[in-house]
Amino acid sequence: MNQGKETIKEYIKTKYGEVASQNNQEIENDDDIQEIIPLNIISSSLNIGYSESDLGNIPMTSNMGLGCGNPIVAANLREGEVVLDLGSGGGIDCFLARRKVGEAGYVIGVDMTLQMIQLAKQNKIKSGYLNVDFRLGEIEHLPVEDKSVDVIISNCVVNLSLDKAQVFKEAFRVLKSKGRICISDIIATAEFPMEIKDDLASMASCVAGAQFEGNIRNMLEMAGFSDIRLNPKDNSRRILRTWAPSSHLEDYVASYLIEARKD
Repeated sequence: MNQGKETIKEYIKTKYGEVASQNNQEIENDDDIQEIIPLNIISSSLNIGYSESDLGNIPMTSNMGLGCGNPIVAANLREGEVVLDLGSGGGIDCFLARRKVGEAGYVIGVDMTLQMIQLAKQNKIKSGYLNVDFRLGEIEHLPVEDKSVDVIISNCVVNLSLDKAQVFKEAFRVLKSKGRICISDIIATAEFPMEIKDDLASMASCVAGAQFEGNIRNMLEMAGFSDIRLNPKDNSRRILRTWAPSSHLEDYVASYLIEARKD
């Protein structure tokens, strides 16, 4: 990628800040906003693995139709666990995780975009949950204590990082012994054409920053993880076709579930 790292990072932050600001504006313009998720977002969310029950039990603006899977399905969350969501956005996965871990559990969402944190905090007020916390920070430098988390989840965010090895090192640091990660993300399956590799919009759309499966596995191993499993989603090609129907993204990347443990 010919673009400088800071240029890419600021572009990504701006893009997602604009998405969050749009949702924040909707809330400010209508205090009595109807809790109905737009049909296009419902369709996108069902396509990547959320259920109608999931979508009916979260604040409307916590779901922006972003992501490439549903990490909650495979995370096997238990009552009382501490969960960390990398790149929590409007908070959808945090609220769904909170339903699993209950009053005895705790959920932390970290996002580098101030507007996303503001949106998530407004959604927290609407949810009524007291044991959900949203923190401004980068996933390469988590504002989370050592060995304080049972489970790390993430939905199509790690591929946006320009230093994925550092993300996995941080994940390992904050996990307790026997802790685990369960991440839904995009992984490269073929070399990108130059027009994708050097395109800022593709980088911010969770495509150009994707790494090959072997690279991700090596990063996880170097960070200290064991029991590493990387499995493509059965409907990966269908998910990617909906992102950009004419670009054939499914020929270059796939939606994966990434799992690993800390001994």
